Amino acid sequence: MAKELALHEKLEVHEILTLKTSCATKARAMVEFVQDEKLKALIEQDLVNSSKAIEELKSILQ
Repeated sequence: MAKELALHEKLEVHEILTLKTSCATKARAMVEFVQDEKLKALIEQDLVNSSKAIEELKSILQ
């Protein structure tokens, strides 16, 4: 990044990262119990998107 983030900005990004990680963990655990194929596909796509978002957030904090 061109500029360094302020402390409050880093804390906000960390808070979003924590929430996103928690949601992805829950989705990963629950996908095994889903029987509807359309819903399962949506959850799996959300897991892919969440993984990308988590990596992006981690890169912001580094």
